[in-house]
Amino acid sequence: MVERIRTLVGWGVLLLAGLLFPFFVGNDYHLTVMSTAYLFAIATLGLNLIVGYTGQFNLAHASFMAIGAYTVGILTVDHGYSYWLSFFLAGVVTVAIGLPLGWVSLRLKGHYFSIFTMCVGYIIFLVIEKWEDLTHGPVGIIGIPGPEPIGAFDFESPRSQYYLMFFFLVLSVWVMRRIVNSLLGRTFMAIRNGDDLAEALGINLMRNKLTAFLLSVLYAGWAGALYAGYVRFLGPDLAGVHHTFDMTMYMLVGGLGTLIGPLLGSISVPWLTQYLQFLQEYRFLIFGPILILLVIYLPHGVVGTWLGWRARQADAARSNATQE
Repeated sequence: MVERIRTLVGWGVLLLAGLLFPFFVGNDYHLTVMSTAYLFAIATLGLNLIVGYTGQFNLAHASFMAIGAYTVGILTVDHGYSYWLSFFLAGVVTVAIGLPLGWVSLRLKGHYFSIFTMCVGYIIFLVIEKWEDLTHGPVGIIGIPGPEPIGAFDFESPRSQYYLMFFFLVLSVWVMRRIVNSLLGRTFMAIRNGDDLAEALGINLMRNKLTAFLLSVLYAGWAGALYAGYVRFLGPDLAGVHHTFDMTMYMLVGGLGTLIGPLLGSISVPWLTQYLQFLQEYRFLIFGPILILLVIYLPHGVVGTWLGWRARQADAARSNATQE
């Protein structure tokens, strides 16, 4: 009970901090940085589900984010659909494309799966770049409309856009928390810990891996759909594998296979790079060694290391109580 109360208080503090953030920033640029961080945090939560909880490293994750974004761009700009209908369809299209790709790729294991998905991601990037009649090619899609007002709430000001992204982030975290704490989430973790053992326990590997994969790409697709309505411009670069590596870095910094770790990484790393902007092209001379130190001394990420320390403390306390 004490642990549950402590957890609820922690999440409540984070929720309050997010709600009050716009009142303590100096300008709209800070809201833009944080809103963009929230978008990539949603996508990173999805990547963490397939990588951190299920143990399958999908290198095409950014490409699925691009699929969601381009679905919104094409439907709104070229076909006159409303943003919210396009947003819903972005999830449908992303899952529909992810289903056959996941069914094929998940038959591979380990680094073979990762290499295959990297190739899939590059193919998606080439399709976006070369299929000019559909995606506008290298020129990209401009003039994407933003979200339409919902009742009395419009999303034209930077503050209202911030709260929209924050709302979807909170919703994404809540849903992900329900997933990972459910029987389905424990099944994913059993697969991560060992395919053979999970199969011996009667777990259908293919079905559960595919479920995790589709939930993961759904998060990516809807993050991309939000990105399209927020940035209002899309280019093929969004499908680049470097965005997947960025999200992987967020997970590693925060803590792979934890719920709050990807959030911490997705928010802290972009802000760190912003504060190092004054170094211009030399900023990575500082940022790189910081990441190396984190990997060496905090191999499980900030949150993962902290949770490990708490677990060791609890084990030590139980051991002392037993001896007494």
